[in-house]
Amino acid sequence: MIFRQLFEKESSTYTYILADEGTLEGVIIDPVRETLTRDLQLIEELGIRLLYTLETHVHADHVTAAASIRQKTGAQVVLGAETKVPTADLLLKDDDVLHFGGHTLRAIHTPGHTDGCTCYQIEDRVFTGDTLLIRGCGRTDFQSGSAPLLFASIRSKLFALPDSTLVFPGHDYTGKTCSSIAEEKKFNPRVKLTNTVEQFVEIMANLKLSPPAKIAEAVPANMKSGIS
Repeated sequence: MIFRQLFEKESSTYTYILADEGTLEGVIIDPVRETLTRDLQLIEELGIRLLYTLETHVHADHVTAAASIRQKTGAQVVLGAETKVPTADLLLKDDDVLHFGGHTLRAIHTPGHTDGCTCYQIEDRVFTGDTLLIRGCGRTDFQSGSAPLLFASIRSKLFALPDSTLVFPGHDYTGKTCSSIAEEKKFNPRVKLTNTVEQFVEIMANLKLSPPAKIAEAVPANMKSGIS
């Protein structure tokens, strides 16, 4: 499988491109408006026929390039059903699947950071958006966030995946690129297996983070797949 992990530095967002080596059918996960030209150039260079643009949730820290990619390539815009984004072409429910070439992608509904968060499992890897970060997780203090719900999503759904499953998050702020389910079970200070839900709720309640700088622009735009 063709696999590329790309980075947008302003919001520390990872964008992923995956494609079947035989058919060159592919998908892009969480594209960012500012890196649209870069991503489209790579897709063209690799000869990928893009079928889907997958969003892990309605982002608050950057504006998606999903609508622009659809205009340029015809790729369908895909989100979790609970996002209720009216401009999406497909809204996936828990355990719904998509195919590109010989590869199968499974949607995993993981509410908590937002109510519509969806992770995508493809073979031995899972793309977790903001639900599960490397040694962290998404915040729960806006966009219908819920600490108990996020804890349950991670523990009951993501931690149920094989330990060897590679974790590719939506962001990282310290230069880490990849983890595994086994690592996060053991080392994630917020959701490791020795932590209780009560401890997690307390941790999240005391983060006291500033609002994302682009939230006023990003959320309304992303409810329209990036159309400002």
